[in-house]
Amino acid sequence: MKPTRSFVYLCLVGLCCFISYDMVRRPTLALLADSLGASPLMVGMVVALSTVTGIFLKLPMGLLSDVLNRQRLMIGGVLAFAIPPFFYPFISDLSTLGILRLIHGLATAMFTPLALAMVAEWFVQRRGEAFGWYTSATQGGGLLGPMIGGVIVYQFGFSPVFLLAGVFGLLAVLFFWMIPVSPPVSHVPEHSLTTLWPEMRDGLRRVCQSPPILMTSLVEAAKMVGNGTLMAFLPLYGLFIGLNAAEIGMLFGVQALTSFVSKPFMGRVSDRGSRQPLIVSGLCLCGLMVMLIPHIQGYVILLLVAGAFGFGEAVVTSSTTALVADLSQGKGLGAGMGLRGTIMDMGHAGGPLLAGLLIDQLGYGGGFFFIGIILLITATYFGIMMIGIKKPAML
Repeated sequence: MKPTRSFVYLCLVGLCCFISYDMVRRPTLALLADSLGASPLMVGMVVALSTVTGIFLKLPMGLLSDVLNRQRLMIGGVLAFAIPPFFYPFISDLSTLGILRLIHGLATAMFTPLALAMVAEWFVQRRGEAFGWYTSATQGGGLLGPMIGGVIVYQFGFSPVFLLAGVFGLLAVLFFWMIPVSPPVSHVPEHSLTTLWPEMRDGLRRVCQSPPILMTSLVEAAKMVGNGTLMAFLPLYGLFIGLNAAEIGMLFGVQALTSFVSKPFMGRVSDRGSRQPLIVSGLCLCGLMVMLIPHIQGYVILLLVAGAFGFGEAVVTSSTTALVADLSQGKGLGAGMGLRGTIMDMGHAGGPLLAGLLIDQLGYGGGFFFIGIILLITATYFGIMMIGIKKPAML
């Protein structure tokens, strides 16, 4: 029997968490940093800082979750979504903003790989579809958060956005406590520090010695280079061409809506065929859309491009997450998801930094062009390296 009730509550937790997170993150964060006098490079750094936490913590959290109770570990991540937004209204300088972003990054670092591992355990034969539904729920946060945040910033300023984000975070905590408690696993012994490390080390070795897992995670990193670039600099480009905060928030909303609608369907498609061609085509689409953006000033065309990027994102994520789960060993789901998250966050952190440097030197056209080229090269490399590797049997 599939844990339908638990899955529904987990999806509600993900929805509320990412409404909260994305109300802060898009477009509010870049606009706040800009209002505090940040240069393009500094805006990229501020946007990237929260993912730095994930680079260092996602893999250890995934490894821990393979030997300890995932549900108990996840509560720290849910609380990290709920509490930090209440501190943003007191920010008056970039240094303090950077510190708070590092703390806020605990949210995705401690929650995301564990939630994905739970979904992989619950739905072994239909992972692509299950991941599609779950990531659609989190993408729903990516849809509603920027739209709500953009409108509120435009009408009322920054502080009301952060306070409402905190309310959604608290709602996520409530839904999390409604998930039925996982029964204790009889074959898992009590652990001490001396017994934990060998098991974590074995899990790390298994996933790190799998080139397909590393390559698939690299694709996610490349996609997040593009995503992080848009997160940091699409708001500034929107201001440059005369858009207001509400219109910029709508761009992110359309991107998220397209991804939200597409992920369950594309996950089902990936379950029924080979995931690799979908990954290559989705990443190429994302790269091309990034390259197009600085050549467009019409709002309607920008909305279409944002939607196309969201569809490419859905194609990539629904397939890569399931492929990593397929390739991970039975006891290594947390490790596989943690490694994927760590590599992905390297791209997410590096994207805004690299884009900020390129835009500072070459302008929006040159910066977005080179970011798009990175995505296209990664897609080509992944396709060549994965030729002949068939979809693994479900574990």
